[in-house]
Amino acid sequence: MSGRPDVEEVESDVCIVGAGPAGLTLALLLLRSGLTVSVVERSRSHQREFRGEILQPGAMKILDELGVLENARARGCHEHSRFRLLEQDRVLLDIDYRSLPAPYNHLLSIPQSHLLTELLLHCGKFTGFRYVDGCRVGTLIRDEDERVTGVSGDGYAFFAKVVVGADGRFSKVRRLAGIEAGRSEAFDQDVLWFKLRGEQREDGHDVRVFRGAGTSPVLVYGSWPDKVQIGWTLPHKGYQEVASNGLGHLKSQLAKAVPAYAELIDDQITSLRDLSLLDVFSGRAERWATDGLVLIGDAAHTHSPIGAQGINLAVQDAVVLHPLLVESVRRGDASGAFLSRFEELRAPDIAAMMRLQAMQSKAMLSTGTFATKVRPRLAGVVQRTPLYRKILRTIAYGNPSIRVAEELFAL
Repeated sequence: MSGRPDVEEVESDVCIVGAGPAGLTLALLLLRSGLTVSVVERSRSHQREFRGEILQPGAMKILDELGVLENARARGCHEHSRFRLLEQDRVLLDIDYRSLPAPYNHLLSIPQSHLLTELLLHCGKFTGFRYVDGCRVGTLIRDEDERVTGVSGDGYAFFAKVVVGADGRFSKVRRLAGIEAGRSEAFDQDVLWFKLRGEQREDGHDVRVFRGAGTSPVLVYGSWPDKVQIGWTLPHKGYQEVASNGLGHLKSQLAKAVPAYAELIDDQITSLRDLSLLDVFSGRAERWATDGLVLIGDAAHTHSPIGAQGINLAVQDAVVLHPLLVESVRRGDASGAFLSRFEELRAPDIAAMMRLQAMQSKAMLSTGTFATKVRPRLAGVVQRTPLYRKILRTIAYGNPSIRVAEELFAL
């Protein structure tokens, strides 16, 4: 214990740093299994802008089983039945999610705040839950054997049998633990993200990637309630060159890339502050566990936005880690050797998804004469072969054998 009168001490079985989809899904699973859980979140509110909004069927199924999805949907969402790759006026690839088994036969664009609100409400029903927001973790607490036994920051000391780092791709917990992020420059694009008000197009509820003649590819999808979210790909570290020519030039390039939204772009993009640059990279931490600590979600493995896998993988991570943490607490074994079983179980799925995302990136975003000629033929071949359904099911479900360990639920 700290012994300091100005520090509030919180004890729990598990302390989770980060209240995103991974952290709160894991918290709910552990609480339902009878464990006590504290969650530490840096932000003071989850009512903020998130880029990642799309749920794949795999995540929807898990969240529905936990009783979270229905009310999250009721707060507002959009269903997307298709993913389309368009090159000028041609539809090169048309992936129809309605061909999957109901009821999870679509993509779901839902503000993360809706999902996080529901997860917090469900966690809050348990007396063993403690949530502290607006708290920046600054230190890992260790015992005399250097085992992690908690975290501290902003007047709090959180003691736990296991600490979970669920604090994103720039994880502070990972850095404090001295674990290298393992960043890989597998993608040679950055993405400029922005939202526009007024999604009026007939195909507005499809997820689309547009490729115009001589322009960079653009991702477009309808965002609840009445917005369209757009991600404009740029050569890696190429934003400064585009922005140096002024806002007017940048807007003209955007309008050229997605002419259907030219008027909205001209009206609503009034400064560079209306745009958000996403540094696209993938990475896998050099290890996911050490004594007393395990990493989950983007803190353990970072992905590009290609294929909308962020929330899907995060929720599935929580499901895979859940039974291991219950066993860890009950056995009193929080050694790095025991906790590293999470990486052993999950790493093959993550590696497979990273390979698929790299393939998707090259197929959809690559430029040059050769790519332009080959892409339509490749897209046609994919859609007419069994490979199409295999790719669709992998993107939609990840590892379909992942299941919630409901037999561990005590409450």
